[in-house]
Amino acid sequence: MVSHCCGGVTPCINRSWTLFTWNSNIRHLVNQGHHHNALLLFRHMKRTALTPNNSTFPFLLKACAKLSHLLNSKIIHAHVLKSRFQSNIYVQTAMVDMYVKCGQLEDAHNVFVEMPVRDIASWNAMLLGFAHSGFLDRLSCILRQMRLSGIRPDSVTVLLLMDAILRVRSLTFLGAVHSFGIRIGIHDDLSVANTLIAGYAKCGDLGSAEMVFDEIDTGLRSVVSWNSMIAAYAKFEKYVKAVDCYKGMLDGAFCPDISTILNLLSSCVQPKALFHGLLVHSHGVKLGCDSDVCVVNTLICMYSKGGDVHSARFLFDCMSDQTCVSWTVMISGYAEKGFMSEALTLFNKMEAAGEKPDSVTVLALISGCGQTGALELGKWVDNYSVNKGLKDNVVVCNALIDMYAKCGSFNDAKEVFYGMANRTVVSWTTMITACALNGDVKDALDLFFMMLEIGMKPNHITFLAVLQACAHGGLLESGLECFNMMTQKYGISPGIDHYSCMVGLLGRKGHLIEALEIIKSMPFKPDAGIWSALLSACKLHDEMEMGKYVSEQLFELEPQVAVPYVEMANIYASAEMWDGVADIRRKMKYLQLRKSPGQSIIQVNGRSTVFTVEDRDHPQTLYIYDMLDGLTSHSKKGLLGYVEEMLKVGSEDIYKEKDYVYRAVFGGLV
Repeated sequence: MVSHCCGGVTPCINRSWTLFTWNSNIRHLVNQGHHHNALLLFRHMKRTALTPNNSTFPFLLKACAKLSHLLNSKIIHAHVLKSRFQSNIYVQTAMVDMYVKCGQLEDAHNVFVEMPVRDIASWNAMLLGFAHSGFLDRLSCILRQMRLSGIRPDSVTVLLLMDAILRVRSLTFLGAVHSFGIRIGIHDDLSVANTLIAGYAKCGDLGSAEMVFDEIDTGLRSVVSWNSMIAAYAKFEKYVKAVDCYKGMLDGAFCPDISTILNLLSSCVQPKALFHGLLVHSHGVKLGCDSDVCVVNTLICMYSKGGDVHSARFLFDCMSDQTCVSWTVMISGYAEKGFMSEALTLFNKMEAAGEKPDSVTVLALISGCGQTGALELGKWVDNYSVNKGLKDNVVVCNALIDMYAKCGSFNDAKEVFYGMANRTVVSWTTMITACALNGDVKDALDLFFMMLEIGMKPNHITFLAVLQACAHGGLLESGLECFNMMTQKYGISPGIDHYSCMVGLLGRKGHLIEALEIIKSMPFKPDAGIWSALLSACKLHDEMEMGKYVSEQLFELEPQVAVPYVEMANIYASAEMWDGVADIRRKMKYLQLRKSPGQSIIQVNGRSTVFTVEDRDHPQTLYIYDMLDGLTSHSKKGLLGYVEEMLKVGSEDIYKEKDYVYRAVFGGLV
C-alpha cells in the first residue's frame, strides 16, 4: 500500500526502499493517471544508488506516452540507452508505443527497425502509428513485412487495420480486412465483430452490418454488440428496425445503458418516428437516463424534428445544466420550424445567461433565415458573425451564401463569396447553386470553369448544381459536356438526381426518346421524381403516347399522389381528348385523390405565416380577403387604363393582344 504525504499523490519517500518498492510506487502512480508525478518519483530514485531495471522503464515510457511530452520521452530514451535493457523487447516495444503516442512516427520506426527481436505486440505498436496517421501505404508495407517474418496477426492487428480504413471510410478495404480476418481465423472474436458492425454502417453498407451481427452466436453477444447494431440502424434512420433490435436485446435479458438509449433516440430524430421516440423516452426514464445531458439534448432534437416544439422547450426549461449544445439544439428546433422570433429571443437569452454561442448556434439561425426568407434577420446574423469573429469560419460563410441566395439577395451572396480568403469545394458549389437559383446560368458556368482552372476538384454535388443550372437555362450542349466530364474525367458515378437533370434537360428540348433511353439505361430503378420530369416534358410537347406510358409508371410508384393524374389530365385537355380527361377524373374520384393546394409563406414581425389557396381558417381572414379584393380591383383598373391609353395612341401590339387582355380583366384572371 502506498502512503501519501499531506493528502497529495506523491508517496512519502523512504531511503530504505528497495527497487521493487520504487517500481511498485511508480506503477501505482501511472495506473492512477498521475503520470507527471511518476516521472518525478523516478528522478528521486535516480538520486539513490539504485539502478532501474526492465520493470521500471515500461511504466516510465507509458507515462511519457500519456503525457505526449517529447522532451521527457527523449530523456527516458537516453536513460534506456545507458542501461543494459536497451535490447529488451518489452522496453523497446514500450518505446515504440511512446513515440507513436507523441506523434513521432520516424523516431518510432527507427527504434522498431533496430529491435533484434520483435513479437506481435511490437508489430502492432508500429501498425498503430501508421493506422492513426492514415498512412495506408506504409501500413500495408509493415503488414507485409510482418507476414514475411512469420508473425501471425491477431485480433488487435485486425482492429488496427479497421481503424485505419474507417478513417478513409473505404468499403472495399473494409471488406478486404474482413476477408483477411476470416482467413487468419479471428473473425469470431467479439471485439472484431462489433467493430465490423460499426465499420460497415459507417461505410454505408447496412446489409453487411446485419450479416455480421446475425453471425455472432446469440450466447456470445454483448451489450456493445446490440448497441453497435442499433447505432447502425440509427445511422440509416431505420427507427422501426432499431426498436425491434432493442426488443431483441431486452428478450435476451441484456441490460441497456445510456448508449443504447442515445442510439435509439438518434434513430427517432425524424418527423414520422415521434411515437416510437415517446416509447424510447419512457424507457429512458425507467432506466434513469433522463437526467443525462446528452440524452436530454437528443430528446430536445427528437421532439423538435417531430414537430412537437412545445415538449422540446419543456425539457429544455427543466434542465438544471444547460450547455451550449442544449441552447443550440433548442434554437435550431425553433429555426427549422420557421419560428424565427422565438429562435432569436432564445439566442439573446443564451447570451444573457453567460453562455457563448458558437459557430453551430449561428449556423442554426442562418439556416432558419434561409428557409423562411427572413433577409433582415439574416443580415443581422451576418453582422453578429463579423463582430464575434465567426465569419472567418468557412462553414459560416458558406451558410451565409446559401441564405442570401434563398432570400433573393444575390448581390449579398456574391459579396460574401468574393470576400472569402479561403474557399472550399463547398463554397464554390454553394455559389454555383446560388447562381442557378437566381437564374444567372452564365455566371454559374463561368464559376464552374473558373473553379476547374484553379485546380479545385468538383464533387458529385458540384456537378448536380451545374446540371441544374443548365436545366434552368435550357443549355443542352453544356449539360451534356458537364455530364460526360463528370463520368469520364472525374470518374464520378451519376446519382438519380444527375440523371433527373439530364432527363429534364433533354425533355425540355424535345428529345423525349433520348430522355427515355437514359432512364432505361440507369444502373438503378428510376424513382417518381425522374418519371415526373419526363411527364412534364411530355405535357410541354403534347406527347400523348409517351405521356400515357410515363403516367402509368407514376401511378404504379405513387398510387396515392394526385400530381401525375392532374398532369395527364392536362395532356388530354391540350389534345381536346375530353374522354381521357373524364377517365382520369373518375380514377381520382375513386381513389379519393385531391391535389394539394398551393401555398405561400411571408415573414411578419419575425413570424412565418403560411397562406393556402382558398384558405378561410386564418384568424384575420376577413381583413386579408378585403385587402385582396382591393388589390384585385386596383389591378383591373390599372390594366384597363393602360389598354385604353394604348388604344388612343394606336399601338399595334395592344390591338394584337386586346382580346386576351379584356378576357383576363373581365374573366377574373388578373
